[in-house]
Amino acid sequence: MAQAIADRGAAVPVPRSGRYRWLIVAVLFAATTVNYIDRTMLGLLAPTLGQELGWSENDYGNIVTAFQAAYALGFLFMGWLIDRFGPKIGYAIAIGIWTVGHVAHGFASSVVSFMLARVILGVGEAGHFPSVVRASSEWFPQKERSYAIGWVNSATTIGVILTAPTVALFMRVLGFDWRETFIYTGIFGVVLLLLWLWLYSNPRESGKVSEAELAWIEHDPPEQVERIGWSRIVTKREAWAFAMAKFLTDPVWFLMLFWLPKYFSSTYDVDLKIVLLPMIIMYLLSDVGSILGGWVSSKLIQTGHSVNFARKVTMIGAGLCVLPLLFVTGLENMWLAVVLIGIALAGHQAFSSTILSIPPDMFPKRAVGSVIGLGGFMGGVGGMIMAKSTGLVLDATGGNYTLIFAACTTVYFLAVLAVHILSPRLAPVSVEGAK
Repeated sequence: MAQAIADRGAAVPVPRSGRYRWLIVAVLFAATTVNYIDRTMLGLLAPTLGQELGWSENDYGNIVTAFQAAYALGFLFMGWLIDRFGPKIGYAIAIGIWTVGHVAHGFASSVVSFMLARVILGVGEAGHFPSVVRASSEWFPQKERSYAIGWVNSATTIGVILTAPTVALFMRVLGFDWRETFIYTGIFGVVLLLLWLWLYSNPRESGKVSEAELAWIEHDPPEQVERIGWSRIVTKREAWAFAMAKFLTDPVWFLMLFWLPKYFSSTYDVDLKIVLLPMIIMYLLSDVGSILGGWVSSKLIQTGHSVNFARKVTMIGAGLCVLPLLFVTGLENMWLAVVLIGIALAGHQAFSSTILSIPPDMFPKRAVGSVIGLGGFMGGVGGMIMAKSTGLVLDATGGNYTLIFAACTTVYFLAVLAVHILSPRLAPVSVEGAK
């Protein structure tokens, strides 16, 4: 494998200059935080809603499944939309859709109406990561891009952590009920939409980027083609390299988001919605992994290693960080379990930051959204398979997570293998007659 990870050649040295591009990262960081607050709020309020509206476990399961299905399918549409209209307009549409879906929760009263609200939310939120990666490909050169994406990706857990304080602020301090809380927190999406439309444009049109910073942003070799349509993308091994990695590894993140509270409740009799410190520690460790993974990959490129080497070695290292999950089950000390799970989450986020950087390595900017969409769809499908499989395994083993956590430790190495088989050099795609 080392022989195959060869250098693609270095670009002419250009000095790093300017800071305006990091303002775009700050906006995307804020957007990711809002995205995950909106996504997580229903889960936090589910016990209250279940009692008031008389939901069964199956009812809530159907509501969750509606979101997951819409989120997975939404990736295909939103990825195309963002490539077609660009990140400024495409992401604005996505923010508008998910904000409408979020506010709609405040007007829902039946299981069907909540499912509809989750479908709208899922379709809109599916536009987030295609927009993040497409915008990053416009504003950052290859050798710096994964570091920028790592910072943005770290905001996923910030959003999860901030959901409980946000709900407490609106319901306990301001005195709103759950309906008003859904409605009035929609202001976050409105402010985000206005901020995005005001601040975002491509570097050359912004009028706020110095010539030196523009030279740094644009110093990568020119792309071979301008755009690749869907019919070409789905025939490319490089697209499926990314999609298979997402199919294998995204389910681990979904598992941790949806099942960790149950694991801590059944194993340690701790409610993570009330005792927040374990959750904060685990997710802050994951943030460190997200940023560190992006930094390592970028640093390797900056020090002369090939993109192929930098991405794949970083992913292998990230996979090694997930191995502590093998030792979690059976631990009597909850805090040791918190640390080991936190390290595993850091490994996942390091992997995630790196794999999200790969589509711009191989595809032209105007195809990146669609490739991310394909990967997001496959990740969503994998997440639904994982959810069903986890339930079956827990029922069969009396709630034992050993087999589930063991499976989680293997998928990262399988993902690297899949990427390497399908794209041995991470070389840019070659397409004749692309349009």
